[in-house]
Amino acid sequence: DTMRRVVRQSKFRHVFGQAVKNDQCYDDIRVSRVTWDSSFCAVNPRFVAIIVDASGGGAFLVLPLHKTGRIDKSYPTVCGHTGPVLDIDWCPHNDQVIASGSEDCTVMVWQIPENGLTLSLTEPVVVLEGHSKRVGIVAWHPTARNVLLSAGCDNAIIIWNVGTGEALINLDDMHVDMIYNVSWNRNGSLICTASKDKKVRVIDPRKQEIVAEKEKTHEGARPMRAIFLADGNIFTTGFSRMSERQLALWNPKNMEEPIALHEMDTSNGVLLPFYDPDTNIIYLCGKGDSSIRYFEITDESPYVHYLNTFSSKEPQRGMGFMPKRGLDVNKCEIARFFKLHERKCEPIIMTVPRKSDLFQDDLYPDTAGPEAALEAEEWFEGKNADPLLISLKHGYIPGKNRDLKVVKKNILDNKPSGNKKSDLINAPKKAADASNPQNDAKLDEILKELKSIKDTISNQDERIAKLEQQMAKIAD
Repeated sequence: DTMRRVVRQSKFRHVFGQAVKNDQCYDDIRVSRVTWDSSFCAVNPRFVAIIVDASGGGAFLVLPLHKTGRIDKSYPTVCGHTGPVLDIDWCPHNDQVIASGSEDCTVMVWQIPENGLTLSLTEPVVVLEGHSKRVGIVAWHPTARNVLLSAGCDNAIIIWNVGTGEALINLDDMHVDMIYNVSWNRNGSLICTASKDKKVRVIDPRKQEIVAEKEKTHEGARPMRAIFLADGNIFTTGFSRMSERQLALWNPKNMEEPIALHEMDTSNGVLLPFYDPDTNIIYLCGKGDSSIRYFEITDESPYVHYLNTFSSKEPQRGMGFMPKRGLDVNKCEIARFFKLHERKCEPIIMTVPRKSDLFQDDLYPDTAGPEAALEAEEWFEGKNADPLLISLKHGYIPGKNRDLKVVKKNILDNKPSGNKKSDLINAPKKAADASNPQNDAKLDEILKELKSIKDTISNQDERIAKLEQQMAKIAD
């Protein structure tokens, strides 16, 4: 035991990456040529969405995962933006809802029909307007329903309640330069940002204050990325002064020195980090690279352990990363990427070879499920909650998603604060009549009916869950 182990033991040392066969790719797609460092691709257990070239506006494709092969030129797109789409993100709590940010300064939220598009979609469920320049980043809150963050080239971050279509938090004075990326922490109480001024900032969005920041996180001038890890540390990628690519690990409670800093190579593509909180593996995909490198983050020095590289011939234009619940647990698949070429999208499957056919619970700890832990209002009021976890033991069976309904609040309903007497005197007579007993009774009636319908639905949900369990037992 006194001899130090030369090779660190890790169950992920032999992660094996493999591109799927040609007929399982999505072919003949004109991937967007916009010069913007987002991943251009977003995936979930039902769909793959890809930003495409569109004449006169911005569009993205949404394909059901099984719709592989050649995609017809006339295949319907999501095309409501008037400028190119720069970023897309699937809602983690509803596999049919996707948000897009565009050069037209708007954010749009779309409801995709259950079986995919049969006609082009031009009407979003809601248009979120508040940015004065193009919107290059959209990111859903990890645990609160209908909370969406957007960041634009106006250096502002806006947090929206999508259910009401309102901007509830506007952080427009924290960044003096372009924001490269924004990442929520595990429970969505903090965000971290990387910016062109070479600073990484940790921000409490509800208090609207900067909790921690680090100047010159990476000395180089090229774009950086910063993401939160499950333990609250921050992982960054960037460039050294000599233009070498670097990765680093930071503790936000003490940003003086990094926990770890590694030089990689002299390639100039921006490194997009994709993180799996269940296994603590980070996959780095450089734009324009033809490889994916992966690292395991642990508590022992050197903290960021290189595992391996998946290499291919073609450079990647962008990359989608499947959430854990979309993977095939029977094949010990621990990650799936959707690599964008110029004209196609190619899934790449990462597996850990195992001899046994049994469920490998060390590879699949309980993972974030599709149920939101909080409602938007609770989060805005100050509540926090960790993701609600599910087991993948019997594979993930997608449930029925509820439609996204946007209830625009009537501005007249908001009680004006600190009313002057004179305003009240001049207020129209009608407003005073609005709260008559008749209306109150009607409201009570509606609320009662709502409650009874909700109870019925939740009883049916429980019944469905029981039946599914029985089915699973019979199937086993």
